[in-house]
Amino acid sequence: MEQQRTVVITGMGVISPIGLNPSEVASSLLVSRSGIGWVDASPLSRRFPGGIIRHQFEHCFSRMELPYLDRCQQMAVLAADQAAEDAGFHNFAELGLRAGLYYGSVSGGAASQQDWCRQFLVDGRQASSPYAAMAIMQNSGAAQVSIRKQIRGPVLTYNTACASSGIAIGEAQRAIRAGLIDIAIAGGAEACLVAGMLGMFDGTHALSPGDPEDVSRSCKPFSTKRRGLVLGEGAAFVVLESEQHARARKARVHAVMAGYGTAADGYHIGSPQASGQASAMRAALHDAGLDPADIHYLNAHATATAGGDVVEAEAIRSVFSGGADAVPVSSTKSLHGHLMGAASALELIVTIIAMRNSILPATAHLDSIDPRCDLNHVAVRPRMDSSIKNALSFSAGFGGTNVALVIASA
Repeated sequence: MEQQRTVVITGMGVISPIGLNPSEVASSLLVSRSGIGWVDASPLSRRFPGGIIRHQFEHCFSRMELPYLDRCQQMAVLAADQAAEDAGFHNFAELGLRAGLYYGSVSGGAASQQDWCRQFLVDGRQASSPYAAMAIMQNSGAAQVSIRKQIRGPVLTYNTACASSGIAIGEAQRAIRAGLIDIAIAGGAEACLVAGMLGMFDGTHALSPGDPEDVSRSCKPFSTKRRGLVLGEGAAFVVLESEQHARARKARVHAVMAGYGTAADGYHIGSPQASGQASAMRAALHDAGLDPADIHYLNAHATATAGGDVVEAEAIRSVFSGGADAVPVSSTKSLHGHLMGAASALELIVTIIAMRNSILPATAHLDSIDPRCDLNHVAVRPRMDSSIKNALSFSAGFGGTNVALVIASA
């Protein structure tokens, strides 16, 4: 693809199990601090491990606002606020149609939806509250951010399973490159640690039952001891803008948004295929004008499922060289869990933090590597003093949608 305009990242915001801002996330990565704990979700009879944020955010909003805001939208608003402030914006009103909002989520207002279903099916209520629809709808996070930040250009919501926020970021990059807009907030949010979502995922037999000795070690990507994925909650956003626009206002640049690739498996609704994943990675490299050897770190999707990790490892090996020159790989889901629609955005921010701090984050708890997942693993502990000029973050979702994002140092 012919590159029209260089796109840079000038803002980051995050609410996550390993930190309520990028600085806290960086501190957690340095010591592989886990944010995974036990989740009790009534009326489920057993608890599950989850990447949990042990904070409530209602105090950040007025009584008039709260009825419209599920926990998912609360976190979306707060993370987007951080990203905008980091980029130097209170709002984007003066940009008119030249500013956009690109958002990814899978479950939308899951807690609000579950509450209305309980009222309807158990309590016998015939009509919901007048606010329920706005709290449940999947695009509510995007709408709430756009209203508060006065974003009047394209406001778009993507649901491509676990690739959702990565697709949102990639499509924002494309719009800026093409000159359709100058700036965008892009990312996603998820608040899925409720009974309905946990029970549904438990039905797929994909959830980890939890480490009986230490719940914080329940997610073990690429390990012989892995027993399934751990769901997590949170929100993550970046501010993207054209390099010309950023320079004109003398903005600080965190990284260059160098490449975006997406490809579908066309294979199975619930099982991944290595060829589709490899195609997405190759497309992102081509878009960035880079060779596989130019990538110095790869943040893997790796959810700690029995088959998924093996397929992804195969895809990575098919794209990148092996041996001593193999790209260092890790999955930080071992620390924060799987944020579903927000996973790509969080893991891109993790990758930016790694680049800016010259560290390779670790796949925590990886003390026994599955030989079928043979890669250059950054295992157990992060590697310090590691220069990263280019990095790739990869995500894959149910339905076979894959996304790869490439960043370059500013």
